[in-house]
Amino acid sequence: MANLNYPFSLQQRFLLFSSLLLILISCFLERSNAVEGSHFHSVEISSFFPADVCSRSTIKGGSTLQSTLEVFHKHGPCSKKGANKAPALSEVLTHDQARVESIHARINSNSNINNINNINLNSNSNSNELKGKKANLPVQSGRSLGSGNYIVTVGLGTPTRRLSLMFDTGSDLTWTQCQPCVRSCYKQQDPIFNPSASSSYTNISCNSAECSKLSSATGNSPGCASTTCVYGIQYGDQSFSVGFFSRDKLTLSTMDVFPSFLFGCGQNNQGLFGNTAGLLGLGRNALSIISQTATKYGKYFSYCLPSTSSSTGHLTLGKSGAPTRVKYTPFDSSQGSSFYFISIVSISVGGIQLPIRPSVFQAAGSIIDSGTVITRLPPAAYSAMSAAFQKLMAKYPAAPAYSILDTCYDLSGYTTLSIPTISFTFGGNVKVDLDPTGILVAVARSRLCLAFAGNSDATSVAIYGNTQQKTFEVVYDVAAGKLGFAAAGCK
Repeated sequence: MANLNYPFSLQQRFLLFSSLLLILISCFLERSNAVEGSHFHSVEISSFFPADVCSRSTIKGGSTLQSTLEVFHKHGPCSKKGANKAPALSEVLTHDQARVESIHARINSNSNINNINNINLNSNSNSNELKGKKANLPVQSGRSLGSGNYIVTVGLGTPTRRLSLMFDTGSDLTWTQCQPCVRSCYKQQDPIFNPSASSSYTNISCNSAECSKLSSATGNSPGCASTTCVYGIQYGDQSFSVGFFSRDKLTLSTMDVFPSFLFGCGQNNQGLFGNTAGLLGLGRNALSIISQTATKYGKYFSYCLPSTSSSTGHLTLGKSGAPTRVKYTPFDSSQGSSFYFISIVSISVGGIQLPIRPSVFQAAGSIIDSGTVITRLPPAAYSAMSAAFQKLMAKYPAAPAYSILDTCYDLSGYTTLSIPTISFTFGGNVKVDLDPTGILVAVARSRLCLAFAGNSDATSVAIYGNTQQKTFEVVYDVAAGKLGFAAAGCK
């Protein structure tokens, strides 16, 4: 073979070029790895599972926040002893779907008001009993929802009785079970409220202005027992509460007392409320606790939902101790005032914005809801998210779908996991980077699924659920018409 002798200068140039090329490749790989690392979460798989014991979070501001209530999951270890055993996740998701369908029905038939059918209610002289044989609600109510998942404890009556209530931004009327439970009461962990033992309790009359407000708050026209106003509310899973519309003293702390709080005193209650005493309505209606306490708190509240059911969060009414680094997006006032409507602008997976047309989110609008577990997206948006997520998770073995969750992984043998970031951008260019526990949900010890689902059609409203809200301080400045997010509100 011939020996080829290149000029020395050419060899130098070749070596120099080769060195520069290697340096450029090395820099490119380092930069690529850095970019990939910044758009992935490296997490312990165990962090998606609750512990067996309760871990209470420190409430920011401490005891100075008189209007801050501890929040805990109704099926977690932070709930009181004697609470029902947590249902299977498949059951939770079935109830979640019922709630979603109820929300869609309510929005699509916003003007539909039902009558409380077949009510034959009579009362004694104190109007504290229901003696009728019938207290049935319509099978489908155009304004009702399913029940929530998170609980706070409040005081009611004189002397004060402590009651654990689910709180729900999608509901307006606050109600609790009341003795003597003439028709039916489900089992609850607190003693059932006895109105006859409260010196500050009164019933609302049928012809009062307060009674007429029930139609918009419950979706059902009020009934009347003698001269006492009767409310009825039914939820998407066919749970319901019927009873007297009443007034009594609400106590949140020694400094936060409301002597004339309007609520439902339930005499016929059935359904999937866990061991809670009822429901606390955080909606926008005049009968919600937000409107009834507006003179003190200015229609301002916030909450933080913990990362797992074995930790606690908080619900704060008013601006006292509010977080300072909050990013606000305006409520979408064009969609009405029955829910907290917001505008989703775009979604990013692994740092890359999904190719979703703005019209996809604009077609039906979006709401934020504390009672919906899994975020529901328009079909086109969910398909794009799932495809992008699967591409970036290709190194993990896929697992079969679980209920409404169809993007799942078998993580047997893994202790840590690298998952792509997911970010939502809302109106006003507000970007929210989800916590890892807001991206995946555990369905078994070695099986995790993407914590999103698609709506059945493009005309159904998108719902930003409570799984995606975990660990954020979510701020509702209702008076100013805006919603805020602050990261690391709780653990």
